[in-house]
Formats: sequence, structure tokens, C-alpha cells
Amino acid sequence: MVKISEFQIKEVVSISDGKILGSISDLVINVANGTIEAIVVSNGGKVLGFFGKEEDVIIPWRKIRKIGADVILVDQSAGLLTTIENKQ
Repeated sequence: MVKISEFQIKEVVSISDGKILGSISDLVINVANGTIEAIVVSNGGKVLGFFGKEEDVIIPWRKIRKIGADVILVDQSAGLLTTIENKQ
């Protein structure tokens, strides 16, 4: 069993180009069947929480290829990931 706090400290990395996408900020859970549908990755684009543009990316669970000790590898090559722009 894995705790959400253990997921949040791992970096999410694209296997297609090695780019660090960010860290997990949330999960999308299907409450009807109790499964994780997607992870929400925050790129932390703001400086001191104020300046800059922060975007969250929704990555479907099926695009996760490997969960390692320090990173989560995802496959971006199969299609564009959904982006949510946070306006705070």
C-alpha cells in the first residue's frame, strides 16, 4: 500500500524527453469503483507563491509507466495531456 504523501514527494518525468513535469498535487478518483483515474501534476511555476503562471496537468493513470523510488515515469507520446490553468 502507498500513501498519497509518498506520491507527492516524487517528481513526475516524461519518458519521451526526460522533462520534469512537476510533482503530484492531487488525484482524480472514481468513487463508484474506488480506482485512481488520473494524477494532477503541478509545475510550481509561481515564485514565492505569487508571480508567474502555474498550470496543472491531468495525466490519466494509464499513461503512468513506472513508479520508482524517486520518480514517476509517464508516457506523453501517446497524446496531449490536459492542462488546467490556475488563476489565483
